[in-house]
Amino acid sequence: MRILDWNSLDESGRRAALARPNALSREEVSRTVHDLIAQVRLDGAELASPEVSSDEFEDARRALRTEQIAALERAIANVQRFHQAQAPKPLLLESEPGVRCEQVIRPIANVGLYVPAGSAPLPSAVVMLAVPARIAGCPTRILCTPPRRDGKAHPAILVAAQLCGIGRIFKVGGAQAIAAMAYGTTTIPKVDKIFGPGNQWVTAAKLLVGRDPEGAACDMPAGPSEVLVVADETARAGFVAADLLAQAEHDPLAQAILVSTSRELAEEVAAEVHLQRAELRRSAILSKSVDSCRAIVVPNLETALAVANDYAPEHLILEVLDPRRALTQVTNAGSVFLGPWSPEPIGDYCSGPNHVLPTSGAARTMSGLSVRDFVKIIPVQELSPAGLRSLGSTSITLARLEGLDAHANAVIRRLDLLDAASADVAAGVGT
Repeated sequence: MRILDWNSLDESGRRAALARPNALSREEVSRTVHDLIAQVRLDGAELASPEVSSDEFEDARRALRTEQIAALERAIANVQRFHQAQAPKPLLLESEPGVRCEQVIRPIANVGLYVPAGSAPLPSAVVMLAVPARIAGCPTRILCTPPRRDGKAHPAILVAAQLCGIGRIFKVGGAQAIAAMAYGTTTIPKVDKIFGPGNQWVTAAKLLVGRDPEGAACDMPAGPSEVLVVADETARAGFVAADLLAQAEHDPLAQAILVSTSRELAEEVAAEVHLQRAELRRSAILSKSVDSCRAIVVPNLETALAVANDYAPEHLILEVLDPRRALTQVTNAGSVFLGPWSPEPIGDYCSGPNHVLPTSGAARTMSGLSVRDFVKIIPVQELSPAGLRSLGSTSITLARLEGLDAHANAVIRRLDLLDAASADVAAGVGT
């Protein structure tokens, strides 16, 4: 784990210190995925992806221990509680007398959830996708996940899906699954929007189908996992190293960065990373991802937080003396963890907030997944005659300012009719 002194780096050196690991070229990935999507879309491919049967659901339930099911149920309850509280709500007000404005909430009708199951099954991803979809009230919710070598879906994924109200699961993975949900096949129904993390092939497929009017919208492009830890001299080196390794074990392209005001702590963390890594099972992945890990020594906490905001990490951990105060300076992060007793994996699994988060710097402009992503918020306006009389001249003035006389005409015709009716009343016509 390299240790870098921030003040000794020039601008290009600082950019290199915060550079993400390189994957395959975008052109190569996009070209391959484009060909696969075309096959599914144009040829109506019949994917070898039978729907999970009721027997397989029952077998999955029996395969999990009681405490494993209880852990899933507790995680679901916390995620449900948090997401229910953050759900958008209808709104009704009068912006001025006679001008009634509302917002109504409508669920997306058909959603597809993608749950990877490569080097590790991710029942936690099922929870993070399926719970907000259920709260939003999406009528059709399907899930795709890659099968194991025995042809079955991982039992933990099936049980988590059942507990979250997902009844239809298809055993297909990767870019094929994204294309199948975007366009529909003989076995998999077409959806309106696709959610879920995945590798670079899945991400490329989501970007391609999301740009196609006949495809499907997608939640966000999600890259390899990343964490940045801001730590001062009060931090425990063992905790920091464990936090870094917890994300580094996800993927060879995952990245873990320490930004610290203490060089002594940075050196202790580097030693701890070496020691703890030797005890972990995913050594093949860690042997590659640790190459992208680094410790950056900065002169003060303000600089550390500025570096963190510039990097805009998926996960930001503040292991400093006063993390709540440091939080006030955080502007770019997917999810934040405060203090020594808030390890990132708690957020991955069961604290409540969503773990589907923006990566690759997208946290500068994007938020993590929420119920809002599964609904449409539709504004509604209703004006009374008095409201139109009051506000109409403003609309006409602005329409003429923009040179849009048809806009003005739509208002003027109504006002003319109201004026004529008022004149009739004044003259006693119809009385």
